[in-house]
Amino acid sequence: MSIGYVALVLHAHLPFVRHPESDFVLEEEWLFEAITETYVPLLSMFAGLKRDGVDFKMTMSMTPPLVAMLQDPLLQERYDAHLAQLEELLEMEIERNAHNGHIRYLAEYYAKEFNQVRQVWESYGGNLVKGFREYLESGNLDIITCGATHGYLPLMKMYPEAVWAQIEVAAQSYEDSFGRRPNGIWLPECAYYEGLERMLADAGLRYFLTDGHGILYARPRPRYGAYAPIYTETGVAAFGRDHESSQQVWSSQVGYPGAPEYREFYRDLGWDADYEYIKPYIMPNGQRKNVGIKYHKITGKGLGLADKVWYDPYWAKEKAAEHAGNFMENRQQQVGNLHNLMQRKPIVVSPYDAELYGHWWYEGPWFLDYFFRKSWFDQDTYEMTHLSDYLSSNPTQQVARPSQSSWGYKGFHEYWLNETNAWIYPHLHKAAERMIELARREPADELEWRSLNQAARELLLAQASDWAFIMRTGTMVPYAVRRTRSHLMRFNKLWEDIRAEEIDSGWLEKVEEIDNIFPNLNYRTYRPL
Repeated sequence: MSIGYVALVLHAHLPFVRHPESDFVLEEEWLFEAITETYVPLLSMFAGLKRDGVDFKMTMSMTPPLVAMLQDPLLQERYDAHLAQLEELLEMEIERNAHNGHIRYLAEYYAKEFNQVRQVWESYGGNLVKGFREYLESGNLDIITCGATHGYLPLMKMYPEAVWAQIEVAAQSYEDSFGRRPNGIWLPECAYYEGLERMLADAGLRYFLTDGHGILYARPRPRYGAYAPIYTETGVAAFGRDHESSQQVWSSQVGYPGAPEYREFYRDLGWDADYEYIKPYIMPNGQRKNVGIKYHKITGKGLGLADKVWYDPYWAKEKAAEHAGNFMENRQQQVGNLHNLMQRKPIVVSPYDAELYGHWWYEGPWFLDYFFRKSWFDQDTYEMTHLSDYLSSNPTQQVARPSQSSWGYKGFHEYWLNETNAWIYPHLHKAAERMIELARREPADELEWRSLNQAARELLLAQASDWAFIMRTGTMVPYAVRRTRSHLMRFNKLWEDIRAEEIDSGWLEKVEEIDNIFPNLNYRTYRPL
């Protein structure tokens, strides 16, 4: 009999980046890289576990923008071309390095890997949501939702209608894709404020995730800390992140991904290769970019990129197995200690960004695969679970009010509201006020109906927390600024045209084609609560 639970949670999210108006936009490759390096490897891992009789359990949030992009025919077509280009480049690399033994070995390894990616991709007809839905229906995955566009909810709370729209549109979008309402929600950035649980309950959600201090500082103080969920007064459960298991993976100082055997993320053929040779595979304007073929390993701390030595996937896989064993042993010890203190089964909730596994940490999917297998075959201290199963098996929990919190820098809202991004909020708030006003209207005809729905889409897209996050990190800032401004400008034009009853049908059609997320959206979601 196990004496506790371990629940891995992967948060799969990308902002809605789709540009039919342009033949090439670099930011679309965020999705393409994630498909190749994270989502297809995860599906391959799930298939291998099922094949070998491992009845794995994991919670995974898939945000509405990500699900929309994975199902979009234009992006599917563009990814197919992206993958074909990688396959072509690797054929050239194998030929070019015929007499360079180790690089040829790596090029052949990558060629085989990309061939496997193509097989998985084509087996689902280019729609990976079908694959994830299979494991939802088999009970292995508990797929949950998020805010409709990952909007930062505590900074919208003065407009409850806007918060409700983020939650309800997400639940409706989930039902369109997965055939049922979601059980749980990953609050965007794990950001919670008191009273939010009432809307979650109204949307039919059973639980949400927050950071550990959101549980630790709950009122009254939870008897079992973050190692048991609490029920809010509405009946919605809150799970808190475990910092010990998170640090072992996340930490740049002691985390597993920093091992010298692992692949170096920042050394890429797109920057290393001769310019004329690599030119057909980089940006159309001739600027270099990462192409996703990497030949070097981390090598050691303190070394510059020029000092990295050749990567070897064999030894990296061995290290991933070693780290998975260490992670298992640490969870056994942690669960054992907690059980002795609590005199009941603890649950260790370990949430991570999904893209950490594969994209940022190339060996991450191997690590997960080994960890699931070792947990299944090599120990009986804890049971792997997902959060819906846990609540079904453990329905009695303490009632408390969580504390305002997020999993961002300093644990609250500072990362999304600071000197780099504060300028966006007066505009977002004004747009929310206008959308609530528009939601009271009854459309005169189909054209006005479409305009009202498109206004709601533009507001949702402008509210994405990704743009404020990027402004704060300082990466791709012009793109984040441009996206925020463009959605607000489109919203304001729609607002003016609707009020003036002078809707430009040609312009509306173009905007509907560009920002085509949430095809079943109903603008009335913004009506006063």
